[in-house]
Amino acid sequence: MDIKEEDKSEQSKKDHIRYYKSLNKIISELKEERKQESGPLIQRHLDGRIDAMEQDLKRIRKMFPDVSEEKWN
Repeated sequence: MDIKEEDKSEQSKKDHIRYYKSLNKIISELKEERKQESGPLIQRHLDGRIDAMEQDLKRIRKMFPDVSEEKWN
């Protein structure tokens, strides 16, 4: 993971926290959608999208290890 110095700025931190929260919301919505889908192809597609977004969540948390758990939630 290549992290630039500007990625660690206070504004970047705020933006990434906002993005993190929006990703969590999208992941929850996709998981609900997946429960309602019966087609295996669509389920695999949704699983792939969820997995990619969860990887992004991990990347963001690694960028800002000093952020408290309350801020992430």
